[in-house]
Order: sequence, then structure tokens, then C-alpha cells
Amino acid sequence: MAAKEELYAKVTPRRQRQNRPNTIKNGSTLDVLLSMGFPRTRALKALVSTGGKNVQAACDWLFSHLDDPFLDDPLPREYVLYLRPSGPLLQQLSHFWKQSRLSCGKNKAHNIFPHITLCQFFMCADEKVEALTDALQTTVAKWKGRIPMPLPLELYVSSSFIGLFVEEQMAEVLKSFAADFATEAAAKADAHVEPHKKQLHVTMAYHFHSSHLPVLEKLSKGIDVAAGCDWLAVLLSRDIRFANHETLQVMYPYVPQNDDELELLQGDFIFMSPVEQSTASEGWVFGTSLGTGLSGLLPENYISHADESDTWVVHGSHSFLNCSSPSTSGRPVGGLLFDGQLNDSLLDTLMDSSSFAGLCPPLQVSRPSAHSSSSKMRLFVCRHGERMDVVFGKHWVTQCFDSKGGYIRSNLNMPCSLPTRSGVHRDYEKDCPITVFGSTQARLVGEALLESNTAIDFVYCSPSLRCIQTAQNILLGLQQEAKTKIRVEPGLFEWTKWVPGTCLPAWIPPVDLGAANLSVDTTYRPHIPVSKLTVSESYDTYISRSFQVTREILAECKSLGNTVLIVAHASSLEACTRQLQGLSPQNSKDFIQVVRKIPYLGFCACEEMGETGVWQLVDPPILPLTHGPNHSFNWREMLMQD
Repeated sequence: MAAKEELYAKVTPRRQRQNRPNTIKNGSTLDVLLSMGFPRTRALKALVSTGGKNVQAACDWLFSHLDDPFLDDPLPREYVLYLRPSGPLLQQLSHFWKQSRLSCGKNKAHNIFPHITLCQFFMCADEKVEALTDALQTTVAKWKGRIPMPLPLELYVSSSFIGLFVEEQMAEVLKSFAADFATEAAAKADAHVEPHKKQLHVTMAYHFHSSHLPVLEKLSKGIDVAAGCDWLAVLLSRDIRFANHETLQVMYPYVPQNDDELELLQGDFIFMSPVEQSTASEGWVFGTSLGTGLSGLLPENYISHADESDTWVVHGSHSFLNCSSPSTSGRPVGGLLFDGQLNDSLLDTLMDSSSFAGLCPPLQVSRPSAHSSSSKMRLFVCRHGERMDVVFGKHWVTQCFDSKGGYIRSNLNMPCSLPTRSGVHRDYEKDCPITVFGSTQARLVGEALLESNTAIDFVYCSPSLRCIQTAQNILLGLQQEAKTKIRVEPGLFEWTKWVPGTCLPAWIPPVDLGAANLSVDTTYRPHIPVSKLTVSESYDTYISRSFQVTREILAECKSLGNTVLIVAHASSLEACTRQLQGLSPQNSKDFIQVVRKIPYLGFCACEEMGETGVWQLVDPPILPLTHGPNHSFNWREMLMQD
């Protein structure tokens, strides 16, 4: 303990944190990083923090942490071994989590996903993490088939605690497994692991208001503890510096106005300690960014409370039943979806969200009563409106559909209804709609175009539902929904590398979109059909595709109309216009930095220079659109506190 206290003392100034964690085998990746000139300490820290997924991920982490004051600090992370349920039992526990939170507000159990603790938190040096994951894999292989499933569990309810306790004899078996892991960890990774000595259990609720007990007890009794389940041995880590800090999530971007303020990117996490708030004035807090390691003051209404485990890292997840382990190594836990999906869409959220509206100052334009060069061909490229999965989290589908697939609205910012899909409602996870505010944003843009006397001759759109709904609402604001049809063009879809999983979204066919009263041209034949899109395409392929389809669209419309509107993704504003200007594509890193600065309904205009075939960016005919932050209000959590 003395050594651990010494390490804690070492970070008392605390102006840093680590990035979005991850970890897997890192031998060859480490060699590449070292050959690139990165110091070994930094390379190892990047691998532990990104899971060693690939060189690019580690490099991105290192570049984002260049100003991190703890970048070269050898302080190790803290690790813990949990059992987590899967299958029907996990579904029931997740439902309990959701219902208890809706009915009674958040309690302490919500800070971490459902689990059984097998050992206390322990430390492991970065260079030993690979050996530590090997120790877990070896131990699970030794015990595979020796632990019966499902585990025998018994519900326990008291005035301040509700949980599922493992039957005593089976608990001793699990403790023996944890002891074997401790032995392997000591031998292979020089890590001191203390198996959990208390009664093994799944905590379901604690530190809740006494008036909530009847509701929580009733919900807990609805759980079938004998439901099918495979328990997974999961190795996780957290940054030791922030073990006792409050975890917050950035809801809206913020550009610092003073030197002591912290830049905020939507989706990032902030660590905050009450003892650090003496420097903050009312309405402000002092915190440290997970994404950059930097600390500073930030506006309190730009952040919301997050769960402690949202920033943890998975270093290995192994089934006791299956020969192969789930591929969950090296991913942030991300709350209750700590299954095979975790936070796979995090990059998509960052690349394709309203996160970065504040990073680029809005272009100052004057609004002409009529466009002065209406005879010239013009191209407008617009990003879609506020998306559901960013506002309500990637779990919104499980929260908004009943067991029969019926949509249930649970927030005023959710649309009253959704288009019917021929597939399952889970298809909305990869093809989400826009929010009510997203529709309002789009109509505002359309109304501004109408006010500036700008008519749209052709509308082309990415096949993503959020883009089609945005285009529809722009046309509503323009009062052109009856005469202008949306041409759904798969070639305008975003970089497929950002799509989570191994397949593209199951988009709604144009015929079904038309049946849902969307102004879609059902006779349009795409320039690049869906069959030509590939998963995880290269950056060069995406840029070439975007340029190709834009040129073909403009050629198709030439002499038939002056103004073309493309409604697609944040990346489209750069990908569809840069090469039109005769410029070479940027490298992928610089491209991503540009994309991060494009907000919802980000809008750009490009104009052809005579008949030369050369285009240039010009001032859009409308003002920019800024949407301020607004917290989700839960009266139970805020008004019923002791």
C-alpha cells in the first residue's frame, strides 16, 4: 500500500488524464512505433490506452496528447477482474437498469455495468499488460467447462441494497478461479492480485432513497435468475489518477475564450474532483479531458453526468463456454452495452456529430436579397441535422422499441413516429433518424434559402435516413417539397471505414421512403449503386468516390438547372468540393481535423467560374446556424435529492 500511496502522491497537481482506453497484443505494433521514433514509454502508454488495435490508433492518441503534462509519466493503470453476464440474463439486468433509472432516478449501482467482482483493483506496468492478458487467457482455458452455467443466484433485498448473491459452494469455486489468475498474473506479469474475499454478488441497486424500495424490489423480483447465461471473465483498467473523480461527458463543443479554459469536443469525457473546484466561479467547473489530457475551466451546462465505467478499458473478455472469446479486447466499456458492440460507433459519433461546431468560427456573410450571379452553376453541400443516437446515446433503439418492434416516444426531442422498415427495428442502430430539433434546424435552413430568393433545382442525398429527413425538411422550409424530388445517391455516403461492424447499414429503399411521405424520386438510378460500396474502404477510395459522384451529378444537371444541393455528412463538405477547385486531397489526418469542425447543418457553397470547369468556394446565401446547449432534465434526480 505504501507504494500505491507514493504513486497517488506523485500526481497531486493532477492536470492530466489518459485517452479512450484499449489494449491487446502489441509486439509488432510496438516495434513499428519505436521505428517511427516514438520513445518506448510513450509508445507503450499509447498502446495500453488504445488497445494496440493498430499503428494509426496509437499515433492518433499520441498526437492528441502532445501537450499532455503526464505523457511521459510512468504511472501504471489500475486493473480489475470481473465476471459479466451475457445472453438472456444480461438482457433482463439491462432492462432492470433502465426501468429503475426511469422510475427512481440514478443510484450508485448505475455507475458500473452488471458484474461480479473477482478481485480488488491492482496495478500493472504498461510493458506487462500483454503478459497480464495472457495470464487471464491461460487461466480461463484451464477452467473452461469446470464452472456450470447458469450460476446459482439468489435475490437479496434490504432497505439500502438489492443484489443477486452467488450460492456459497459455487462462490468458493469462483474464488479458486480468481486465486489461479492471481498466481498466473504474479508469475507472468509481476502483478499482485488479491482475490475478492467477500460474498460474491451482482449489485443491482444501492444508496437509493428509502421511498424507492417498493418499486425497486418489485422490478428485481421480475428477474429470472435461472435464465440462460454465459459468464465472461473480463479484465478492465482505469486511470489511477481519476479513480476518485466524478466522470462527466461533454454534450456540446466549446471554444476557450481565455487561457485557463478547456476546449470541449462533444463525446469526450471529463474527470472532475471536488477539491479542484476552488479555482472555478459559479457556473464553471475545473476538469481534465480524457481525449487530450489537458485541464482547465469549462462551462457547467456543457457537460452531463456519466457512469464511472464509461471510460474504462477492456483488455480481454473470455467465455467459459465457448472455445473462442468475444472480440471485446481493447475497447472502452461505454456503459451497459458492454457486450460485443461497446463503443464501436464512437469514431462515427466524433466524425459525424454536432460535436465540433464551436471549433471553427462561423463565416461572416451578408445576405443578399437575390443571388448576384444566378446564371452561374452553383453547388451547395450541407450536413444532416441533429441525430438521435448522439443525443440519446447508442442505446436509444433498445429504449424506444417494445418487444414487438413498436416505436415508443420517450422524449419531446424524439420524433412522434418513424418510417416503417422492411427489416428489423434494430436496423435503426446503424441508420438513425434525426431529432425534432434536427428537423427544426433543417427547416430553418430551408426558410433562410427561401428568404434569400435561392431556389434549388436538384437535391441529391446520401442514403442515410438522417440525411434524407434533413433534405425533406429543407425542402419544406423552401416550400419546394411538392415540386422537387430527392435523388437518393449511395455514392454520397460517408467514409465506410467509420461504419461499426462488418456490414453497411440496411438503408430504407426509395420506394418505402416514398410510402412514408418523403419526397423521394423513386425512378432515379444512382451513379454508384449500393452494391459498389465496400466496408472499411481506404481513404483514397472514399475521396475518389466522392469526387467522382459529385462530377457526375453536376454533369447530369448541367443546362437543366443552376443550383444543386447535396445533403450528406460532415465529411462531404470537404470530400465533394476540394478537388472541384483543382486542389489535391488532404492527407487523412488533416481531413479528419476539418471534418471535426463541421456542425449539424454545416453549409458550404461552390460556384463554377464561367465555362472553364473550375470551381471556387463562395459565401453561402444564408447565415450560419448555431444551436446552443440544453440539458436533459430529470425531475426525480434533481428535485428529490436528500
